Amino acid sequence: MRKMFPLIVLLLHLSAVYSDSHSLRYYYTGVSAPGSGIPEYSYVGYVDDQEIVNYNSVSRRLLPRAEWMKKVEPEYWEDGTQIGKENEAVSRHNVKTLMERFNHTGGFHSIQLMSGCELDDDSSIRGWNQYRYDGGEFIALDTQTWTYTATMSQALITTQRWNSPKVQWGERKRNYLENECIDWLKKYVENGREELERRVQPTVKVSGQHKDGTLMLHCQVYGFHPRHVDVKWMKNGVDDVPTYETTHVLPNPDGTYQIRVSANVMPSEGDSYSCYLDHSSLGAPLNIVWEPPSSWVTPVVVAVVVVALLVAAVVGFLLYRRNKAGYKTASTSDASSDSNNTARA
Repeated sequence: MRKMFPLIVLLLHLSAVYSDSHSLRYYYTGVSAPGSGIPEYSYVGYVDDQEIVNYNSVSRRLLPRAEWMKKVEPEYWEDGTQIGKENEAVSRHNVKTLMERFNHTGGFHSIQLMSGCELDDDSSIRGWNQYRYDGGEFIALDTQTWTYTATMSQALITTQRWNSPKVQWGERKRNYLENECIDWLKKYVENGREELERRVQPTVKVSGQHKDGTLMLHCQVYGFHPRHVDVKWMKNGVDDVPTYETTHVLPNPDGTYQIRVSANVMPSEGDSYSCYLDHSSLGAPLNIVWEPPSSWVTPVVVAVVVVALLVAAVVGFLLYRRNKAGYKTASTSDASSDSNNTARA
């Protein structure tokens, strides 16, 4: 497979203090059959969760997707456009090559590459360089040995070539991921710090509803920024609620995010459930306790009440019958008591 180069324009070294972790990722996609809004080739750049640049085979231009990206030099866009056009040709070749390896003669097929780096607030760094074919893992860079590992047999020929002493493509990527990528990430964060490090505290709503004999709890968290958030249900203050239904973190029109986490539980008497929430906008994690409405009656309570009422009804009916039967016997005796008692006297 021929080389697919990431976006590299200038090499800058910046010094800054970071209050949070940040990441820079590029997603490259090439397809065999463009159409339905899918271009033959595209790549999109993200800082954290925010799209910053976009190139595709329709526009054939590298375009900004964040307002603060316009702070970079004008040459950035021309150089990036030229690199995009070169990568477009490489991608077309790669799609054709892999289709031949997989014996695919037609239809829709795709190659995807994710390449990028992350800088933590403790200055530690991480990098990624991973390829997929038709959505399945194809080849990935091992950042411990800086060699490529094949996850499909059709990728073995590529790993042999890239890992060869002559090519050493992993070492080349190491230089990019540990140096150039980090330098660009620092510059992007400096330009977009106001937006990237904006903190908006979330609003939280907890609710519950009965479903199929169990209690379905919902924790809706919305209006927060940045995107990363930790939400889970707790039982009696312990992380002991295994059944989850979690939506993806979804964007809101105002640039904030939302997520809903649900749990199916079978509550026992005395159990307490709370939604645990941790977000960088908060001074400390929150635990929002779910409390049933004052009119709430659980199925267990309903069952106990129903059984109690049935027992009371049966007992009452039996007492009624016995009392009624006793009353009639007494009346008969009373009716003849005068004579009987008199006779016996």
